[in-house]
Amino acid sequence: MWKVVYIAPNFEAAEHLKNLLENEGLLVTLRGLGTENSGQGAVEMLVPASEAEEAYEIINSSLSYG
Repeated sequence: MWKVVYIAPNFEAAEHLKNLLENEGLLVTLRGLGTENSGQGAVEMLVPASEAEEAYEIINSSLSYG
């Protein structure tokens, strides 16, 4: 089962976080909300439920950095 761990404001931000998670060995899929294929709408980031806690930690560390 997949779980939404973050909703990015746009595709660029989602891709950045997706790369961070994948570099840590997590499986990630993106699902656009609203306007598709334009990169303008929000994007849900999903990971397997068993990896959700680790994903939250990585995302929180990344967003609080700086």
